[in-house]
Amino acid sequence: MKRLRLMVLIGSLWLCIEPVWAGFNEGMAAYAKNDYIAAFKEWKPLAMQGDAKAQHNLGVMYEYGQGVNQDDNQSVMWYQKAAEQGNANSQANLGLMYAKGRGVRQDYAQAVYWSRKAAMQGSDIAQFSLGDCYDNGHGVRQDYAQALDWYSKAAMQGNAAAQGNLGLMYEYGKGVAQDYGQAFNWYQKAIAQGNTAAQVNLGTMYELGNGVDQDYAKAIDLYRKAAAQGDPTGQHNLNLIYSRLRR
Repeated sequence: MKRLRLMVLIGSLWLCIEPVWAGFNEGMAAYAKNDYIAAFKEWKPLAMQGDAKAQHNLGVMYEYGQGVNQDDNQSVMWYQKAAEQGNANSQANLGLMYAKGRGVRQDYAQAVYWSRKAAMQGSDIAQFSLGDCYDNGHGVRQDYAQALDWYSKAAMQGNAAAQGNLGLMYEYGKGVAQDYGQAFNWYQKAIAQGNTAAQVNLGTMYELGNGVDQDYAKAIDLYRKAAAQGDPTGQHNLNLIYSRLRR
């Protein structure tokens, strides 16, 4: 999904305070010590008995190869089991797996289906994902107003990816009246969390003088920060601005 790789991690470990069965806390303690094999041994029996939180955690472990060989198919299988029991984290992650075609055939309709279920439960990752689907017309008819709504929900929860994309919507007037001030504010929030796409976008505003006083020094600083984090667009823009300034 467009820009998704810049802004979000697929896996989110479900941190449970009150486990249903004994062994869950032991798994959490082992996981916190990076003893993934021990954590897996604690959670696997619980997952087999139907515990949705343990199932979700196995999905994460298979997705990232923690204590087991990395296996997207197994990851999807465990996310599916937990998602069908209403686990919002697994619903969100399953939606992303469908969007990316990892462990399953790429299917945006399924991505929207599971993302919506999680988004309705308040998952900021799913809210961002659903906004991205509406933004790009993946699995749904393109609808900038809907994209803006879901980005806003996720952004208000502190999701940096959504904050960056919300800034983009305001900058270009997508689903809302163009507002450089709002764009600037949301970019700043995303940048405070290290979001490279927002660094590039705000850098472009400074380079072109869109809604701010033109300031090449600030543009270069933002491009440099993005490039230092491996953002190819940041590096590209940095090269271009240096090239123009040498002329």
